[in-house]
Amino acid sequence: MRLGTSIFLIAVGAILTFAVTVSLSGIDLSVVGVILMVVGVLGIVLEFALFRPRTRSTTTRTGVDPVTGEAVRRTTDRGL
Repeated sequence: MRLGTSIFLIAVGAILTFAVTVSLSGIDLSVVGVILMVVGVLGIVLEFALFRPRTRSTTTRTGVDPVTGEAVRRTTDRGL
């Protein structure tokens, strides 16, 4: 679920909960609205927590090889 879908669900849920006064037999529209708002908030939380862009870091170390005396460069790539 993307961010726009989550915001849409929250908006529709808020409309059903707070603005609609029609009563249907067997369906409580305010409960449906609350459920939609909760699903929208969960979608936003999951979007930012799980599906955020992954970062990569690269570390370069320079030192001297004790055996040969030559400069040694080591690069470590840490991709998440």
